[in-house]
Amino acid sequence: MENQTKVGLNRTGMQMSPIAGPDQARFAMSQPANPETGGAEILSAARGAYVQESSRIGSVPMPATGKGLAQTAMGKLKGQNPEVLIDKLGQRLAYERSGVRLYQAMIGKVEAAGHPDQAQLLADLQHICEEELSHFRMLDEAIRSIGGDPTAQTPCADVSAVASMGMIQVITDPRTTVAQSLETMLSVELTDNACWELLIDLTSQAGHDGLVERFRDALENERQHEAMITRWLRDTVLAEAT
Repeated sequence: MENQTKVGLNRTGMQMSPIAGPDQARFAMSQPANPETGGAEILSAARGAYVQESSRIGSVPMPATGKGLAQTAMGKLKGQNPEVLIDKLGQRLAYERSGVRLYQAMIGKVEAAGHPDQAQLLADLQHICEEELSHFRMLDEAIRSIGGDPTAQTPCADVSAVASMGMIQVITDPRTTVAQSLETMLSVELTDNACWELLIDLTSQAGHDGLVERFRDALENERQHEAMITRWLRDTVLAEAT
């Protein structure tokens, strides 16, 4: 395939300026941080103060159904905090929804940029996209089944959305290559796998055995997704290097 990594006029390295570069380094070394006016310790202390004073990012909604109230009361009687499970369910729901959008964007990237095995790559991406959508629908049902509200944005769902913004920007940037986008999708899948494993542990601890089996099936799907993306990334980069 055509080499998409090009040599060009990249001026970011100091070697591009053999005279001014070392001068800049010497100047930086001669201007160390003044411990009386600021430094890493002061910055850390300021951040710590903000942490102590701040409120949390949102909250888990109160159950709005009798079933939800009963589930919460039962959990509290057992000494558990069922709101943690609801928070993580909301996070996975949001992540799977974002995953559908990411794979839709990835499909568009491959269609526009091309690939030596474009038809097979598109088929695999479409397969993953459809399974991500099925996971979203399954999570929606799971949240409702324990009396939760799948339309509520929980704190972890909010944080997850912020964290994924950079990934969305990479995939939708018209300048990024298929290989660069695949590497971003691998990060998505690695996170997805780890979070499903944690959700399974939380769900099992809460005694929702029926949901545990469904979540294990989803985790197996995600492991296959990770393997697919890993293989496509490896093949694409190696082909570009030869």
